Amino acid sequence: MKLNRMSKRFVMLTLCCALFFSSGSMLVQAEGASNSYNYSFWGNTVVSPAAYEPTNIVTGAKLGVDSFKDPSDLHVSEDQTIYLLDSGNHRIIVMDKNYSLINIIDGFNNGGQQDGFSNPQGMFVTEDNQIYIADTGNKRVVHLNEQLQLVQIVDSPQSELLLQNYEFLPVRVVVDKAKRIYVMATGVFDGFMEFSASGDFTTFIGANRVNVDPIEYLWKMLSTKEQRSQMVQFTPTEFTNLDINDEGFIYATNGDQWGENIKKLNAQGNDILRREGYFSPRGDVRYRSAEGPSRLIDIDVGDSEIYSVLDSKRGRIFTYNGDGHLMYVFGGLGNQLGEFTMPIAIERVGDDMLVLDKALGEITIFKTTAYGRTLNEAVRSYYRGDEEAAFQRYLETINMNANLEFAYSGIGKALLRQGNYKEAMKYFKESYDNKGYSKAFLLYRKEIMRAYFPTIMTSIVGLLLVLIVWRKVRKWKGGKKIVTIE
Repeated sequence: MKLNRMSKRFVMLTLCCALFFSSGSMLVQAEGASNSYNYSFWGNTVVSPAAYEPTNIVTGAKLGVDSFKDPSDLHVSEDQTIYLLDSGNHRIIVMDKNYSLINIIDGFNNGGQQDGFSNPQGMFVTEDNQIYIADTGNKRVVHLNEQLQLVQIVDSPQSELLLQNYEFLPVRVVVDKAKRIYVMATGVFDGFMEFSASGDFTTFIGANRVNVDPIEYLWKMLSTKEQRSQMVQFTPTEFTNLDINDEGFIYATNGDQWGENIKKLNAQGNDILRREGYFSPRGDVRYRSAEGPSRLIDIDVGDSEIYSVLDSKRGRIFTYNGDGHLMYVFGGLGNQLGEFTMPIAIERVGDDMLVLDKALGEITIFKTTAYGRTLNEAVRSYYRGDEEAAFQRYLETINMNANLEFAYSGIGKALLRQGNYKEAMKYFKESYDNKGYSKAFLLYRKEIMRAYFPTIMTSIVGLLLVLIVWRKVRKWKGGKKIVTIE
């Protein structure tokens, strides 16, 4: 295949662009960086106080049951009951908020016969303690009521939207307040599968866009038709997990390293996640080129729009506020307490964070430090509209960590709501929040104008009157004739 001079220039330019964009984000993470850190406005890694610290480990042996085998999911209900999906043992371990054993669910009555689970991968518990299990090995979703009686089984969905030979392999499931069931299934690239409360498949929701590796795309352009037919086709990225908040919005993670790997989906499947932080929420901003970006495999939504994501590649948990600012990071891979071998799921019990390790078959319990509690309460206070409390908590946070630049923006927003626009401008400037600064400046300018408007208008009117009088006097003097007698 011959290329003319223009084509060669285009190929070279494309190669340079591809290398730039593929490596531009692959900034090397600071050597020896602590597991507790944050990122500055300029993208530098800055040390941060620990927001969480590990305190204990829960294992099957400690609970008095057989060891957990390949556990895959966690869920905490409204009453803080903890459900562990012990997939390799085909059962669910139920604990109270003090991590004491309550029950073991390993089967149910199905039409008069005992039925069980086969390698279940996901589960969800509603606020009225209805349990939904993604029973992957049996190719179905099982719905049990609070008394563990079978309500329904969702399997073999039928629709024109599905291929005729489609095999239903559910791996994650959530349910909204209207009892609509959302399923993440293996091999589905059209988004999450939505089922009605009666278990009928209705539609797909939230399909990811097709994002292309620039280098792969370049080689496809330069390849022959036969070579292109042997290459991997560009398909949308699969989701890796999902959670749902009290308002029915689905938060989801996917393995897309080129697009947005965290989404917040509304009822129409549109992504409405706010990304107003210094960097779009995606895990690590700086990383070694050989390792690549974070691979997010779980997400947990807390109160006040606070959400956390789990990076399986480096074993870290990243927590963001509703605007998309990174609040704190903790965790990591290793053999010490608070580190993991194969983290697979995260959940909250109050302010405690639980991290499930699939390889070790254990749950690590993390509790907030004074710094973590103060920052959490600052974000919650602002979300509730309690500006005074938010102002105080953010000030305390800055005293503990002057490197947390977005906290200055939080103070600015609290002051803005209080009507202290001039002071808000100062804090917005500290946090490089140009949008907030512009808003505060406009409001401050209006405030100044309102304060001095009467004086300014009085002065203008007075000047106009003086000018009018002066002109009339001048005209009158000019019109007088001087008579001379000889």
